[in-house]
Amino acid sequence: MQTLAEKIIAAMARAEDKQKANGKASKPHASQDKAPAKHATAMPKTEKVDATTASRDYIRAKAAELAGHQADSPEDGHEVFLGNGHWSYEGPTGPANWAKLNPEFSQCARGKRQSPIAIDSSTTLQGPAEALDLRYETVAGSVVHNGHTIQVDLAPGNFLTVRGTRYELAQFHFHHPAEEQINGKVHPMVAHLVHRSAEGALAVLAVPLTSGAANPVIHTVWTHMPLDKNDRVPLSGTGINPQGLLPSDMRYFQYMGSLTTPPCSEGVLWLVLKTPTTISQAQLTLFGQLFPSNVRPLQPTHDRPVREAL
Repeated sequence: MQTLAEKIIAAMARAEDKQKANGKASKPHASQDKAPAKHATAMPKTEKVDATTASRDYIRAKAAELAGHQADSPEDGHEVFLGNGHWSYEGPTGPANWAKLNPEFSQCARGKRQSPIAIDSSTTLQGPAEALDLRYETVAGSVVHNGHTIQVDLAPGNFLTVRGTRYELAQFHFHHPAEEQINGKVHPMVAHLVHRSAEGALAVLAVPLTSGAANPVIHTVWTHMPLDKNDRVPLSGTGINPQGLLPSDMRYFQYMGSLTTPPCSEGVLWLVLKTPTTISQAQLTLFGQLFPSNVRPLQPTHDRPVREAL
């Protein structure tokens, strides 16, 4: 039995054959035109072919989308992309199709070191690992609703040093539920603190959040939370100190991965804390009303080593 995608492609082929047949049938009449008239119709004919090609490529891409796989390349050898780069967490622009939306998102499908992953202590490299050297203090910032999460952009002044490299904290944001799975468990939320080195390398500190006592830092963020997409609200008062997001136990898992959003760039150092910080149920509910689920599915590990600091 033909799938819907196969039916569409077959219908497309029949339409093309019919159009070619009609073109041959009308060809004798074209010979009756004078030379100037034939020259005058050359441009419309070219435009018609271009439109047919574009229509064929669109239908082919749409059929591939319905079939759930990458579209075949069109006759000019270029890949067909189904969107203009707009992405989301569900539907045709969701994670399964990110790589099809923009050529810059190709790593989302082709990468071999993608995030998030499921971490299992039975397979980790267990032993000593250097302590995370965090130098956080109160800085100015602003809260942004970027359409995918609530993000806090920070002024310079906070740093993380690990593996001999110093990374400056640029922003932190939230996912609901947590993107990481740790020993089979997924926490209600996670905060991702994104750091960048002077050379442009990224290190992300993932802080699991679990239901419990209210978190003062999150209270400050939620108080300044924008309601409209692409809106920005400056933090009032003295600013914010991200230290309040961290648990007292800073043992962590470490692995090399990627951004969990397009363009899914790899080479990101991930530091996933083992101990969660608490967040109140009211704080969880508020974020969940705006973002019921803003997570990327778990990605294959491809035999990557994961270090577990004991």
